[in-house]
Amino acid sequence: MSENGGPPLIDVSAALSFDEIALQSYLSDQLPGFSGDLRVRQFNAGQSNPTYQLVAGGRKYVLRKKPPGTLLPSAHAVDREYRVMHALRDTPVPVPEMLHLCMDPSVIGTDFYVMEMVEGRVFHDPSLPGLSPPERRAFYDSFIKALAELHAVKPDAVGLGDFGRPLGYLSRQVARWSKQYKATETETIDAMDKLMNWLPANLPEDDEAAIVHGDFRPGNAIVGSSTPEVIALLDWELCTLGHPLADLGYVCANYHADSLPTGQFKGLDFQGLGIPTEQEFIDLYCHYAGREKIDNHLFFVVFSFFRSAAIIQGVFKRGLEGNASSQKALKLGHLARVRAENAWRIVEENL
Repeated sequence: MSENGGPPLIDVSAALSFDEIALQSYLSDQLPGFSGDLRVRQFNAGQSNPTYQLVAGGRKYVLRKKPPGTLLPSAHAVDREYRVMHALRDTPVPVPEMLHLCMDPSVIGTDFYVMEMVEGRVFHDPSLPGLSPPERRAFYDSFIKALAELHAVKPDAVGLGDFGRPLGYLSRQVARWSKQYKATETETIDAMDKLMNWLPANLPEDDEAAIVHGDFRPGNAIVGSSTPEVIALLDWELCTLGHPLADLGYVCANYHADSLPTGQFKGLDFQGLGIPTEQEFIDLYCHYAGREKIDNHLFFVVFSFFRSAAIIQGVFKRGLEGNASSQKALKLGHLARVRAENAWRIVEENL
């Protein structure tokens, strides 16, 4: 499949294989309408929870599972992914239909869930190559609106009031990713050490709470095959209750990254391409979220780079151990340093 047609499908790798006969037998009993011969292929995208396409009885499904091997505490919680998408099914937030959650690792070796397969396009490169300027404007309008709609959902109203501790989110996140980074550290990165000291001492005083996606980016959005509007948001592994501007800072980090694994974004001719500038992105978010303004978004950009560096470091370490869900994992190790140094440069120049 092409870059813009969705993540490529490959044969299941030996490291991420499982008992397909056992899965077929289990789903035939548990999932209404699941029948016929089963074909399993692996999506060669994403770095955390292995994802597979299932085809049975002429219908396509998607399976997400925990990776094999020893896992860090609280990581790869597929049950949380399932729960939040199931909870959002009747809200304006576009999510796939959840079909079944299995918390019995004896079936295929780990917990997993099955959801409908949403057909469409995925643009991992935020510059949206191949689209026209009006299509790019329409995508980003839909994309930003979806983020604001997510943050507008009241957790208690959809059964997610206990999905996380809403207060103290940033403090806990900094502590969590510092701990997980140290647990997977393979070299000394001075910028990460500086960030682990600076962030706890400079947390914003405001402590808002909303449902936060945690990995909100174009590559986790499916757009229609004939429309640039977002029809499904994916990869909710890092979703929790927390500060909504953490999601905004995560997206805005693209405007500050000197290099992205998916292409160039910083320094583009945004007006000519039909892509909002960083300030226009923030203004559009404020419009849909009913905010007057945002003054401290750069803190959240720094936090985003820090967290991303910690996650990438974990992916790289799993790649070294042979447990990563994508063949690209070993090529990403240098990005932990790049992200950390980007973050520290913003601190030195702006904060």
